Amino acid sequence: MKIVLASKSGVRKKILQNNRVDCEVSPSNVDEDEAKSSLIAEGATPKLISKNLAELKANKVSKNKPDQIVLGADSVIDFNGTLISKPKSREEALEILKKLNGKKHQLISSVCISKNGAMIWHYTDASSLTMKQLNLDQIKAYLSKISDSTLFAYGVYQIEADGRSLFSNIEGDEDTIMGLPIKKIKEYLNNL
Repeated sequence: MKIVLASKSGVRKKILQNNRVDCEVSPSNVDEDEAKSSLIAEGATPKLISKNLAELKANKVSKNKPDQIVLGADSVIDFNGTLISKPKSREEALEILKKLNGKKHQLISSVCISKNGAMIWHYTDASSLTMKQLNLDQIKAYLSKISDSTLFAYGVYQIEADGRSLFSNIEGDEDTIMGLPIKKIKEYLNNL
């Protein structure tokens, strides 16, 4: 079965390919900041924000792909009930890592499958990550290894790359942490 991935994430595409799920990439180009601001104003939790963004992306793309299965995904960081978004600058990335330093947070990944502009299935999973206690020089050294394109596209850490070194403890599904809980997606697709 071929699906449409409503994301330009290279990591998500690779997870699908590694699991023999044939996909076409069609980014949604949803204004995530505007959607997040609106949801935060309504008092939405980070979990609900993640789910709604995944649904928004999948529905938008599926309206233009009649009868096709479209997969939308979104990942957010929940730090004590507060949403932490992708950084827009290196200074902001540094502030995020300083905030997470030595502490535990949740990474929430949601996926949504839509058909003909409407959600037909969704799943949300959360993993807990505890960041090591690092000094400022160690945090800056870590950030200096990450390209701007990676930092602004994927956030302050990539678990599949150097980001793993930031953590003393990781609890949860690694695919969820990378943004795509593939086991649940495959279960759903196999039942279609």
